[in-house]
Amino acid sequence: MTENQSAVMVTPAETAAAEALKRVRRRRSLALAGALALFALTFYVLTIVKLGPALFDRGL
Repeated sequence: MTENQSAVMVTPAETAAAEALKRVRRRRSLALAGALALFALTFYVLTIVKLGPALFDRGL
C-alpha cells in the first residue's frame, strides 16, 4: 500500500454519517427557503392590504 491509498480509506460508518449529515443540511435548507418565501409573501399581502381597494381604482 502506498501513502496515498492509506489516506483515502473510508469506513461504511463514516459514509453513512456523511449521508445523514447531507440529509439534515438539505432539510434545514428547505425549511429556511420555505420560511423566507412565507416572509416575503406576508410582506406582499400586507402591502396590498395597506394600500387598499383604491390601488385597483386608478386611471391608466
